Amino acid sequence: MGCDLVVAIVGEGATRRTLYAKNSDRPRYECQPLFGAPRRAYTPHATVRCQYLEIAQAPETLAVLGSRPWWLWGFEHGVNEAGVAIGNASLPTRDEVAETGLLGMDLVRLALERARDAAAAKDVITSLIDEHGQGGRAAVDRDRRYHNSFIIADRSQAWVLQTSARHWVAKRARGVAAVSNLASIGTDWDECSDGIDAYARERGWWTAPAGAKLDFRAAFENPAPRALADRRYARSCEYLDRTAVITVATMQRHLRDHLDTATVPHPFAARSQSLCLHPGEVPGATAASMVVELPAAGGDPPIAWCSMATPCTSVFLPIPVGAPLPGPLTSGGGEPTPDSAWWRLKRVEEWVEAQPEARARLVQDYWAAWEAQLIRETLEDRASAAARLSARTEALLARSDEALTLGTAGRAVR
Repeated sequence: MGCDLVVAIVGEGATRRTLYAKNSDRPRYECQPLFGAPRRAYTPHATVRCQYLEIAQAPETLAVLGSRPWWLWGFEHGVNEAGVAIGNASLPTRDEVAETGLLGMDLVRLALERARDAAAAKDVITSLIDEHGQGGRAAVDRDRRYHNSFIIADRSQAWVLQTSARHWVAKRARGVAAVSNLASIGTDWDECSDGIDAYARERGWWTAPAGAKLDFRAAFENPAPRALADRRYARSCEYLDRTAVITVATMQRHLRDHLDTATVPHPFAARSQSLCLHPGEVPGATAASMVVELPAAGGDPPIAWCSMATPCTSVFLPIPVGAPLPGPLTSGGGEPTPDSAWWRLKRVEEWVEAQPEARARLVQDYWAAWEAQLIRETLEDRASAAARLSARTEALLARSDEALTLGTAGRAVR
């Protein structure tokens, strides 16, 4: 399993906007439906049960939209009503991971519920790490535990936060940033946890002369798994560097990347190194994706473009934060069910996997026309996205069934 995240702050003045995107790679059949919650107020001394810990609740939580593995409390990625977007990725470090603590997914949801800007969200995550630590099983099918990297973004700024146990470093993004399953911060951090230098020196991980600025990657990263993420991280950096105009559509295209100009899963030998992960060399797969655009000027609720299963065989649906979510978008568990949009789109992914050379392009072309229409309609009238969501969800289910008939005799691709 792995994850890839990118963020870009583009434009100036009234045209300034932040674009955030993430692929969530999880166990192959771990359903990941959406979850939405309105703003809520709580009584003094209220608590909240996260995955493994019960902690103090905030006086008020914001409206949130997140993508949540079916058995977990927390989010892989999400956005709140104030226009804060956050996602996490596992980060291999030298520290052992505790048997219990807060999961990275817990931290994503807690920060979205409690913070109105990216700096405050960073502070929420780091203070919770300091108080409760990280830990606990993060996979439904095995005891997999990990530390976390985060991208935290709002309408005007973004941060990369990388952690190990109760220590961390944070770097403010200068326009663009990418995260994968490796340490990308060396000595270029802007903030760090108290005592991190002494902690690393006590363990023999950092032996530079006194006064030298800590190199987080050199001191904390476990380098053995880095090769599994290097190529994906490089692709994200290339995308951010070479793309003249970054938009929702180019972010969606990036999450579908298969190491070439096409989005067909090819070459098969490189699948585990492409951003859009398919089962093969590794048991996991991309389970959900999200793209968020945050204009500098507030107004309408933020819209998240959400895709289920592998994005190269699926479609991104525009969903405003706070809109009531139709049942199929929130349904799904450990076994396939027809009422779950995630499982319906997983079926399309598997249909393509059976004959990728023949079917991948058919499915991609089929979704592309509708997705372009969704983008056009949303750009023209963002305010109507909530009212259209139920009808679009029904269309999503119908089209997922229709996709399975592409290429049959007499079947025309629209």
